[in-house]
Amino acid sequence: MTVAPPSTAPGEEQVELYVRTYLTVLRSSGEIRLQALERVHLGMESSLHPLGGQPQLDSGALLYALHRLPPVVLEMEHVRLGQSPDQLLHADDSIPSEWMPVAAAGRRRRWWWNPARRTLAVALASSSDMDDLVPTLVALQIEWNKAHALLESPGELDRVTEAAEARSLLGISEDDWLRLQLLFGPRMADFLSSVAERPLDLGIQLLGGSQVGYARATREWWRPLGDVLRREQLLDRPLYFVSSNAHCLVNLLSGVARRRAPEVARWVEQSDDAELLQIASELAQPGSRLSPENFLYYAARRWFKAHPGERESRAVEEGSTGIFHIPSQSGTDVAAQLIVIDRLDPSRIDPRLAISGAAAEAMRQDPHVILNIQYPLGLGAYHILRQVMEATEHVEGVYVLGKAATLNADVGDVMVCDVVHDEQSGNTYWLNNCFSFSQLSPFVTSRSVLDRQRAVSVRSTFLQNRGYLERYYRDAYTVVEMEAGPYLGAVFEAGDSSRYPNREQVDLTRPAMEVGVIHYASDTPYTQARTLGARGLHFEGMEATYAGALAIAARILERCSGQLSPVGG
Repeated sequence: MTVAPPSTAPGEEQVELYVRTYLTVLRSSGEIRLQALERVHLGMESSLHPLGGQPQLDSGALLYALHRLPPVVLEMEHVRLGQSPDQLLHADDSIPSEWMPVAAAGRRRRWWWNPARRTLAVALASSSDMDDLVPTLVALQIEWNKAHALLESPGELDRVTEAAEARSLLGISEDDWLRLQLLFGPRMADFLSSVAERPLDLGIQLLGGSQVGYARATREWWRPLGDVLRREQLLDRPLYFVSSNAHCLVNLLSGVARRRAPEVARWVEQSDDAELLQIASELAQPGSRLSPENFLYYAARRWFKAHPGERESRAVEEGSTGIFHIPSQSGTDVAAQLIVIDRLDPSRIDPRLAISGAAAEAMRQDPHVILNIQYPLGLGAYHILRQVMEATEHVEGVYVLGKAATLNADVGDVMVCDVVHDEQSGNTYWLNNCFSFSQLSPFVTSRSVLDRQRAVSVRSTFLQNRGYLERYYRDAYTVVEMEAGPYLGAVFEAGDSSRYPNREQVDLTRPAMEVGVIHYASDTPYTQARTLGARGLHFEGMEATYAGALAIAARILERCSGQLSPVGG
């Protein structure tokens, strides 16, 4: 019998080495050069950076990194990481007026830019932000410098000539070139000039990364939420905690978009938006499997953006029916909504939720409040849920809807897990997920629903390689994400006298509150910046997203009326 030789491909050990290296290097009290991390980054052979060690440009990794950083990368020379906005904005004897808020297209995070000092400041909500940001910056520097070597010229390049020839010099595919143009828009020539003119040699410094600091930052995040609960006399009411996005539940429960359906439809007909017109045409075809409600919500987002006055009216209307939007005012960039069930108008709720007369009456008597937050990143989920449970009397349900990479499904499919392995703690959580195929399939017409899956909560998207992922796949882990494990750590602590354990099998089949976890497949671990997760929510992702939100809303409303379907049944 021939025995296959052991694999020599990098795996978990190389990932752990990388993490230990940047954590120890960043303990320095001063700035360190990012170049010190390039070798160990390349040694990991990240699945998102497969060409990192090759001379040719890895345009996918470059796009992925650029999408998750503010466009000030064109001038950036220094990066400061910290937990407190006040600490960051006073670093190096600077003053707050020197800084301006900036944003990244593909990552919600608090960023500030100091143009005089060419410094980007970043607020960390948890250690997961560091696990996400450091490899992203290293990948950017490696690929920027490859591009610099390819574009470097002894003379000043004419911008028109540079833009025309750059794609050929860089060896970028037409699709990736278009993605770069979409990302930089009119500053595309500035980007190419910056890359050609200078290599990237970033300095990075960590100004604070303590567990106490993360807890303090999360308390600051909670403060405005507590103020609204106190003002509305809701502090003693039981909560349902939902981690999803900022629009699905509100659209389903408020009826605001549906009340404006005729105006939105006319606007679509008169618009020059090719995508909206194509979807509307497909929807009108006999036998179309597209959801008219999902299309209404999708088009309404653009309609509200084009009609700022209506956005103000919407906020007033939602407030009158017990829906309050609370933007983040701290270093933790996670917006939230409070939805007071007994103030909702049952007649306005999405018809797919089929509110009967008895259910409507039960809603009017129900004391619960739904706290819906935009899903945080990694361990930020643990800090937020723990803070919510500490600050309120009763959390009776925790429902998580998030995107994930898939190892066995198609982009747009819906996945339901009953086992979650958490890389942060080493724990494997076995849960009685309140959702299954039967709760989701009524809302899915053109995609698949896969229940009885297993998920792994990883440290970050870059901190994976093929050996690492293949090991999990051999153990039937098919869903790769970042938040479920940290959330389940907080759920464990709600019903146990000790902190969550480490490297144990944890039974959560009888938790202190009901738990439901749903994921939709946004990409695979190998597809870099070319998927739903990288482009943002396009219509192709609406069915899975709204299927999850509908299942969560239906479960909560079932609990109002006391007519619960079996858990997992």
